[in-house]
Amino acid sequence: MSLKSVRGISIGYDEYGSGFPLVLLHGHPFNRSMWQDQKETLQSICRVITPDLRGYGETTIVPGKTTMEEFAGDLAALLDDLGIDRIILGGLSMGGQIVFEFYRQFPERVHALLLADTQPQVDTEEARAARYVTAERILNEGMQDFAEELLPKLLAKGTMASQPDVVSSVRHMIVKTKPEGAAAALRGRAERRDYTPLLREIAVPTLIIVGSEDEFTPIQDAELMNRGIAGSQIAIIEGVGHMPNMERPDEFNAVLRQFLLPIVSSR
Repeated sequence: MSLKSVRGISIGYDEYGSGFPLVLLHGHPFNRSMWQDQKETLQSICRVITPDLRGYGETTIVPGKTTMEEFAGDLAALLDDLGIDRIILGGLSMGGQIVFEFYRQFPERVHALLLADTQPQVDTEEARAARYVTAERILNEGMQDFAEELLPKLLAKGTMASQPDVVSSVRHMIVKTKPEGAAAALRGRAERRDYTPLLREIAVPTLIIVGSEDEFTPIQDAELMNRGIAGSQIAIIEGVGHMPNMERPDEFNAVLRQFLLPIVSSR
């Protein structure tokens, strides 16, 4: 694990391999360890960088509210410090929404995109209110009970029944997340802009991946992005939920590798 001090915070990140940079952004309430299988598989073809987002993992917690704009700014500053100009950028769930924000601010820095189990549209009023309620709840109660409620929504029934190691890894990430960081992200996410109009402006190769049993960002959201982003590719991984990269890593990695190979080989 490496650390960089930028924008008044310390960002923890891992870096594997060499070649064209691929940056992967984790979701909420996780950390960079969710990309372990991807780092091991893809480091042979590119330089894989996995940061902990502000408030998560080894990165500084800033209580209050963390907006998508702040997350994207943190990433830009980290890349500047590493001397990296252009990247392939991917994210899952909240990480995917940060991908949208980064592309909105810095399109010239993006060579290709991965959008995994995410959505561009804003929350409904009900969902927005629930984020604020959840923020207060985890601050008052901690992450343990929240983790147990969240797991069967994050992971497919088959994963819950037959992959105890995956269940344990996801649980561990959630309970190790500091409530102050998670609550700040929840508040910022509730106030995020609508990225749907951005879809038609995306002009780089884009891969969209979604689990067939994803309760949070269902197939319809992936199809919306696929229709909106010209030339994008979509892959539906059967029998998994919101975390296909952990539930079915071999299949996820094969799809991602097939997408990446012609891009990195042309560099």
